[in-house]
Amino acid sequence: MDKLKLRTGGSGEPPVLLLHGLGATGAVWDRLGELLRRRLLVPDLPGHGGSAPLPGYSFEALAAGVAEGLDEAGPVVVAGHSLGGVVALELANGRYGLDVAGVLALGVKVEWSAEELAKAAAMAARPPRVFETRADAEVAYLKVAGLTGLAPADPGGVTEADGWRLALDQAAFGVGAPDLPRLLAGARCPVILAAGADDPMSRPEQLRALAADSVTLPGLGHNAHVEDPAALLTLLERLSPSED
Repeated sequence: MDKLKLRTGGSGEPPVLLLHGLGATGAVWDRLGELLRRRLLVPDLPGHGGSAPLPGYSFEALAAGVAEGLDEAGPVVVAGHSLGGVVALELANGRYGLDVAGVLALGVKVEWSAEELAKAAAMAARPPRVFETRADAEVAYLKVAGLTGLAPADPGGVTEADGWRLALDQAAFGVGAPDLPRLLAGARCPVILAAGADDPMSRPEQLRALAADSVTLPGLGHNAHVEDPAALLTLLERLSPSED
C-alpha cells in the first residue's frame, strides 16, 4: 500500500488538488477531471483506497499526510468534498508547506450532534466487515461513500483479506467535528463554501451563517461533484483563472 496513492494527469497551471470525502477514493473526481483544463493531483486520503492508514485521525494529521505525499510546493487550488473540504481548509492555513491559492469546500457538514459524534466514534471502533464476494464489498463501498446510484464502484475501494472488505481504515470515522469558524479565520487564501440545495448535511442557511457569499447549487445533493461535475467549473475558475 502506498503511503499516499496519488493520481496525476492533465495540463494547465495552477494545478488543482482534489480531495474526496470519507469512505470514498480519488476516483469520485474522474468526471470533473475530464472537464478541467488543469494539471490534476488526486490522492486517496490517508486510510482510504490505496493510501496507508494513520496512527490516529485528525484534520491536522490528514492535511499533513496529504501535503507530505505531494511533490508540490504550489501555488495550487484545492477542492475538497465533505471530509476532504475540511482537509482543504486545514491546508489553507499555510502550516503544511503548501502554497494554497484558493479553496473550494463542497458539502462540508456544519452541525454535529452529540448523538452523531457518538455514532461515528462507535463506527471507528468496529472491526472491518468481511464480505464473501467482491460484488458485496463494492455495494458496501458505494453505500459508505454515499454514491449508491451515482457512480460505479471504484475497484480500489475494496481489498481482499480473508474475503473482501472496504479499503478503508475504520478508525477514520473518529476524526470528529471540525471547528469551521476557526478554519475559515485561519485561511490565507480565498475560500468558497458550496453545497447542493438538497444536501441534508450542509444546508444553505448553515453555510450563509459562516460565509455570506457561500454558494448553493440548485437541484444537487451531497455529492454534487459526482451528480453534476460541470457545476463546479465556474467556482474553480473564480478561484484561479487559467494561465493558458
